[in-house]
Amino acid sequence: MSNKRKLGILTLSLIVLIILFLGVGLNSNNFKYALSRRFPSLIAIILTGGTIAFSTMVFQTVTNNRILTPGVLGLDSLYMLIQTSVVFILGSQSKLSSNANINFLISVGLMLVFSLLLFKLIFSREGSNIYFLLLVGLIFGTLFQSLTSFMQLLIDPNEFTIIQDKMFASFNNINTEILLISIVVVIITVVYSYKYIKILDVLSLGRENAINLGINYDRVVNRMLMVVTILVSVSTALVGPITFLGIIVANLSREFLKTYKHSYLILGTVLISTVALVGGQFIISRLMNFNTTLSVIINFIGGLYFMYLLLNNK
Repeated sequence: MSNKRKLGILTLSLIVLIILFLGVGLNSNNFKYALSRRFPSLIAIILTGGTIAFSTMVFQTVTNNRILTPGVLGLDSLYMLIQTSVVFILGSQSKLSSNANINFLISVGLMLVFSLLLFKLIFSREGSNIYFLLLVGLIFGTLFQSLTSFMQLLIDPNEFTIIQDKMFASFNNINTEILLISIVVVIITVVYSYKYIKILDVLSLGRENAINLGINYDRVVNRMLMVVTILVSVSTALVGPITFLGIIVANLSREFLKTYKHSYLILGTVLISTVALVGGQFIISRLMNFNTTLSVIINFIGGLYFMYLLLNNK
């Protein structure tokens, strides 16, 4: 079966799941209210799945490693540190905390500044490589987690409940207030990234081969990591930090499509991710009556799949 046909099957599956997600349970009495709630949630789920899938595939190509996710850069930990610091210093009633759009812009801006400083520090050192960047990211991630835990111990218990809602990924309580600005940011980022799709095919050969083939490796990697930072910021702000979804969908896409071309891989990863999220949320909300959360299932399956990847690949 050709890759175009495989992508067509994934697209058709997504369309069917979208129809089920929006249509099941509707009647003449509730359809206006139900659609007003379901449609923004659907857009947010698709946006989240797409950003996680896109960023993970790009990140794995840049690092040339199939078991890594952008989380190793410490961005999720930095996001929680920002949210905790705002509430700890200014209180939950401040505009930075209560206004979702302002909070989103501040969070994304600080994460971008951190990433720029980190990338400049690493890539300006002669002999530094992407693995040194990952090591530094892990160290900063641990530092951010420690600072966050320290402030959460000192914070008022009533204020802590507000932070607690942002600590865990939840597709039942999506921050739809920032949906419009998130869509604009994602569209601009994806359009900017389009010209690098074919270059990613070359980067997948490794640093030395990419340089020999005429790629300005450090420049391209730096820009792609900025793209990853923006997309991770959007997905984290919408639903919270998700650890294993990117690993699952990126590797499933590689196994399903069996190609090196990122024009197929990225689209396949996005489709698999959105099919999994829309279908999973439909099952949990319509069939299981919210008895569990989708993030718990994702992390459970993702943890098992991660162990499989570690044991299966030498």
